[in-house]
Amino acid sequence: MLYFARWKTILIWLTVLAGVLLALPNLFTKEQLAGLPSWVPKQQITLGLDLQGGSYILLEVDRASLVADRLQTLRDDVRQTLRNARIGYSGLGESGSTVTVQLRDAADADKARTALQDLVHPVSTGLLAGGSVTEVALDESEPGAFRLSLTDDGITYRLSTAVAQSIEVVRRRVDELGTTEPVIQRQGTDRIMVQVPGLGDPQRLKSLLNQTAKLTFRLVDVTASAEDVARGGRAPAGDELLYSNDTPPRPVLVQRQVMVSGENLTDAQPGFDSRTNEPVVNIRFDTRGAQRFGAVTQQNVGKPFAIVLDDKVLSAPNIREAILGGQAQISGSFTVQSANDLAVLLRAGALPATLNIIEERTVGPGLGADSIAAGEIAGIIGAALVVVFMVLAYGFLGVIANIALAANVILLLAILSMIGATLTLPGIAGIVLTVGMAVDSNVLIYERIREERRNGRTVIQAIANGFERALATIIDANITTLIAAVILFFLGSGPVRGFAVTLAVGIVTTVFTAFTLTRWLMAEWVRRRRPKELPRHIMTLIPHGLWIPFMKIRLQVFAASVVLCILSVGALFGVGLNFGIDFTGGTLIEVQAKAETADVGGIREKLSGVGIGDAQVQEFGTSREALIRIGAQSDEGGTAQATIDKATQALSADYDVRRTEVVGPTVSGELAWAAILGVLASLGAILVYVWLRFEWQFALGAIIATVNDILLTLGFLVLTQLEFNLSSIAALLTIVGYSLNDTVVVYDRVRENLRKYKKMPLGQLLDTSDNETLSRTVMTSMTTLLALFALFVFGGEVIRSFVAAMLFGVGIGTFSSIFVAAPILIFFKLRPVGTVPDEQATPPANAATPGKA
Repeated sequence: MLYFARWKTILIWLTVLAGVLLALPNLFTKEQLAGLPSWVPKQQITLGLDLQGGSYILLEVDRASLVADRLQTLRDDVRQTLRNARIGYSGLGESGSTVTVQLRDAADADKARTALQDLVHPVSTGLLAGGSVTEVALDESEPGAFRLSLTDDGITYRLSTAVAQSIEVVRRRVDELGTTEPVIQRQGTDRIMVQVPGLGDPQRLKSLLNQTAKLTFRLVDVTASAEDVARGGRAPAGDELLYSNDTPPRPVLVQRQVMVSGENLTDAQPGFDSRTNEPVVNIRFDTRGAQRFGAVTQQNVGKPFAIVLDDKVLSAPNIREAILGGQAQISGSFTVQSANDLAVLLRAGALPATLNIIEERTVGPGLGADSIAAGEIAGIIGAALVVVFMVLAYGFLGVIANIALAANVILLLAILSMIGATLTLPGIAGIVLTVGMAVDSNVLIYERIREERRNGRTVIQAIANGFERALATIIDANITTLIAAVILFFLGSGPVRGFAVTLAVGIVTTVFTAFTLTRWLMAEWVRRRRPKELPRHIMTLIPHGLWIPFMKIRLQVFAASVVLCILSVGALFGVGLNFGIDFTGGTLIEVQAKAETADVGGIREKLSGVGIGDAQVQEFGTSREALIRIGAQSDEGGTAQATIDKATQALSADYDVRRTEVVGPTVSGELAWAAILGVLASLGAILVYVWLRFEWQFALGAIIATVNDILLTLGFLVLTQLEFNLSSIAALLTIVGYSLNDTVVVYDRVRENLRKYKKMPLGQLLDTSDNETLSRTVMTSMTTLLALFALFVFGGEVIRSFVAAMLFGVGIGTFSSIFVAAPILIFFKLRPVGTVPDEQATPPANAATPGKA
């Protein structure tokens, strides 16, 4: 167990060296990395928006508008098809997702059916060889009456195609902004996530992404009055009423027929009108577009020609002469910025469907820098506390544990760099938590080594047996936490997934360092020093020989725990959690005063003065910072930005906006369900794993203890009214993993003692197991609490509620492993009660006299 072949030694240190090289780039800026040799890795951990500032926008394809556009196209196709076939019809309309047409002569039904059949041929999906989908279904409700309906498969195909096309258009638009490393990804079937780090003007990004940019050129109908139609009159057949971009908008009656479309554009550049010096957009058509544009302008000299963008008339100038060169000019009360943005939109191309913004988050670069500083300080202090604590508790063995811990963190950063992970504030929390929990494996090993030594083994035998006997316990304990992390990754979103990745990678590196590097260092120490005794230590939290009769008071403590759980459930439904906008929807604005302090009352007055009367304002973090919460509006897509604009304008003189978040009701509802499913799924998966590894009594005991921890933590959050957001879900699932980790360690010792003391009464056996693992339990809890305490004090206000829930959860998880998980085994009669102990039931000779239950 302590012998290492040369190739194993080389492999271990090559792994550590590779970790150092892969993690090293994170210490340099991109400019510094460019000057390093080519063999040096260049991949760095990507910082999340909450650390470097920028904008996050979640877009959703508007299904209704997509269906409406497809239906309009189908209607036009039906009209053109029947005209080409010289088939007369008296009615052509649309309803829902169906186009209906009535023939003038029912005798033409066969001819019409043959002509319309071309519109219902399957469309190749391009996904698989021979893959196709039928977009339109044709049926004849009565002789001479046809119905063409869009199929569900066809709509789904169009939706998927629209998302794929939109991603490319969005990417071209974002690239035009000159930003670096934007992240544009598909989410689900109808959503696109856009993340732009370091963007200083998020409003410009939203205005670019929120426009379809469908450009059309149409003739203006001067035979009817647009004002009369706007007052309630009926538009002539083939016309529609649109409005200009003027202030106030004026009605313009245009023909539905598109003479030339933006699809024929090859370029668009901002410029200035040579006569008026006003900003304009100069456009150039391709060959087909130039021919069409020239023919239309030649045939309609003297008539007004409307330039329409997304159903808004930019301008409607009279055609003074034919435009034959394939170039034209768009004017329309532009500013330099708006002209440039329109040119960007036209160059990138039109979106195939309307994209609605359903979630947005913006963090200023100042707040990002503060978050990085807070995370670094918390990490350094937390690591220092854990390092000092381990040295005090284990002496030289603690030094070995700290070396392994340093290698653990380096390997963690290396893997995160290699996979291109995004590090967020919850991710930093995951690293700090890993620092606290990583020593758990070493503590388990060291406590086993001490126990083996007290039982008379030599130092070498004690070390070998300690590693061997701790292996199963460490694997079981870490797999339960890993299960929670994996489920959190698949069911979570955004920063929560980042936390899950960090936690999962930390578990893998922890197990690796514990059973390779730590064991190699111990073996090397034994080989070189030939120790006769284990190293001395300065501090002992649990004196050797301490015996606590836990099971004597199990009923009282269990009853108290049940009462607290019932009260927590009552408070949960009676008072309720303080849900953040992640779950309620709405708008959040974080501001920082330019003066020394933020005036909460003054902020309310200013917001009320601009018509924002339902805002909640509270101090946040330092005295200079304040948090503004505004509830979800009925039309979130339109009013959220208007609300942010009004609030920013009202506060800009005295405050800097550091962060804004907008979450629509659709997203908030989905997040709530994902959170519930995450907790239930993790509990179910862990139940199965513990059942397979132990027995059904252990599985139920572990789940009951975990549910106890979740309920009490929820009760704590209700009592303190800390904000419950996505990070809180990460905290709950981490508590689930930590509590099970602790419970599994106790259960592993119970299982071992069941084989060792076959006739010992169960209550006494549980007391023995609890006391034998008490030192490890307290040591692990202390290291985790030290790391979390540093994060709570120095990590910043943004993750304070997350860390507070974790602090409480770690404490309550330690409690439940002893007073809930263990007594459950008695309740479910894991071993028949009343057995008289024999010589096999004698507890270890070095323990104090146990109590009986």
